[in-house]
Amino acid sequence: MAILVSFGIAGIVVAVLLGAGAFLRPRRPSAVKAEAFECGNPPSGPAWGRFSVKFYLTAILFIVFDVEVVFLYPWAVTFRPLGMFGFVYVWRKGALEWS
Repeated sequence: MAILVSFGIAGIVVAVLLGAGAFLRPRRPSAVKAEAFECGNPPSGPAWGRFSVKFYLTAILFIVFDVEVVFLYPWAVTFRPLGMFGFVYVWRKGALEWS
């Protein structure tokens, strides 16, 4: 029952946001509004430029470490009450092994 209520609330939120977007969007397009905006600078070059592989590697590393922090934060918060027992337990289970 709770899952159905959650889906219902999510559906209502989606409908309200789509309706608000359709109601509040600009209705008179112009050449200035259709122009690409790059941080206040006039656009330079084509939009289909090639990026270096370093850019993608940096992005992937950021995502990987960001996800790791999401999983490590709850463990770090509960580590103090667990004390040394929690550390030894995690160590013996092999959770601190690099694989």
